[in-house]
Amino acid sequence: MVSPVFPGPTRKLSRASSQRRRPSWAALALDLALGTLAALGQAPWNLWFLTVLALAALCWQIGRAGHARAAAWHGFAAGLGHFALAMYWIVEPFFVEPEIYGWMAPFALFFMAAGGALFWTVPAWLAARLAPGFPRQGLVFAALMVFSDWLRGWIFTGLPWALAGHVWIDTPAGQLAATLGSIGLSGLTMLAAALPLAFWRGGPDHLRAALPGALLAALAIAAAWSAGMARLARPLPADSALHLRLIQPNAVQALKWDPYWSEVFFRRLLDLSAIRDSGRPAPDAVIWPETAVNFLLEQSGTAPQDIAGFVGAPVILGIQRVEGARYFNSLTTFSDRGIGPVYDKFHLVPFGEYTPWGDVMARFGIRAFAAQHGFGYSAGPGPQVITLPGLPPLQPLICYEAVFPQHLVTGADRPAWLLQVTNDAWFGQLSGPWQHLAQARLRAIESGLPLLRAANTGVSAVIDARGQLRATLGLNLAGRIDAALPGALPPTPWSRWRDWPALGLAAIGLLLAARRRNLRG
Repeated sequence: MVSPVFPGPTRKLSRASSQRRRPSWAALALDLALGTLAALGQAPWNLWFLTVLALAALCWQIGRAGHARAAAWHGFAAGLGHFALAMYWIVEPFFVEPEIYGWMAPFALFFMAAGGALFWTVPAWLAARLAPGFPRQGLVFAALMVFSDWLRGWIFTGLPWALAGHVWIDTPAGQLAATLGSIGLSGLTMLAAALPLAFWRGGPDHLRAALPGALLAALAIAAAWSAGMARLARPLPADSALHLRLIQPNAVQALKWDPYWSEVFFRRLLDLSAIRDSGRPAPDAVIWPETAVNFLLEQSGTAPQDIAGFVGAPVILGIQRVEGARYFNSLTTFSDRGIGPVYDKFHLVPFGEYTPWGDVMARFGIRAFAAQHGFGYSAGPGPQVITLPGLPPLQPLICYEAVFPQHLVTGADRPAWLLQVTNDAWFGQLSGPWQHLAQARLRAIESGLPLLRAANTGVSAVIDARGQLRATLGLNLAGRIDAALPGALPPTPWSRWRDWPALGLAAIGLLLAARRRNLRG
């Protein structure tokens, strides 16, 4: 006997099931707004409390989402809003030559934001799969977000930009990075966001149930803040006797390589470097930014001696060089002895400085994207500590390299200071340069080393070993900073153990959420 088939009710049930798995457009709009609010904790806005509140609301949204697909939608929409605002600066390079590349800008922003949003989507989906039900999956989502922030620093060459923990850099709580690094700061953010759910009793509409956890979240932030203030209050080592001069030529990117304007900018570098101030000691070294000059290192001729003689001191500068058909983004020193040690940037910007898999494609006859054939930069050998005459050992960081804490040299080869040369003219004026500066400050906190930063259009800065700004030269200004090299602190706990303690604490949080599931399941 054949059973009858009833297609009508089955279709209705299927539609209802689909609707439960897909949040309403109003709910997704709320997620988008929450992600955008969360981005306002990043530099230059630094509204960290909005980040905590927005992420707490998102944990609640994901906690009550039910099905994994619905949770994933919530995570994606919030991540899209977050990265669209936090990384809006990604459109700026396309407007250097808008008549050629301007049409690509909205696509670049959307795909960059969508790619970042996936790092919020996967934790939301996994949380619903591993610990279904309210409020468990919201708690698990928070723990998984810490691992996601860590993964973003490694996967696909890494892009640890606009992490949840970066909102603390400009606050005393940012000093926690000396022990737990940037991932530990992300842990603080997600802990504060998730604690309101930790002691929740009843359904998701019983909002008063969040009060005990919210009080604990405030106490956690206060504890980190107080510990940071105590660390900042301790005396720093004395400044070095060395006096350094940072030069910011303000070479507008659209004009930087124009034959006429490149000469103007070069003359500006020389004039700012050679200024003699009464009452100030002559600098022991002058520092120019990334790709500071309009000639290759191999074409420099007598320029090293001529420039050092005119300036009256050795000049550390960013410069391009060529080796066969390969080009390198490099740093070296010009002095009366000629050219000093050369450092080649090794962590290049994908699609900005090289095309991924370009050298592989060249094996199949497609050479237009291959760095080995001069299309883009080639990578240097890796992190290095270099010693220049008359200066303590330093670790160079060229532009993008300062975003990655794993590149800091520690142990027996630890340098005395960090030097970043950069050209942030590519990043525009709204948020990119300020976020880049904030991450440079974070590297100083993590390592316990002072960091000097020479930026083409700003923000140039002298940063002490606790990440505090000693001196800055703002955006779109031409000028110089004269400063003593700040002293270095002993190796920090983070420089010994890296991210493992922070990841271990996140794993404990994940296990506690799973235990809560077992007790209440």
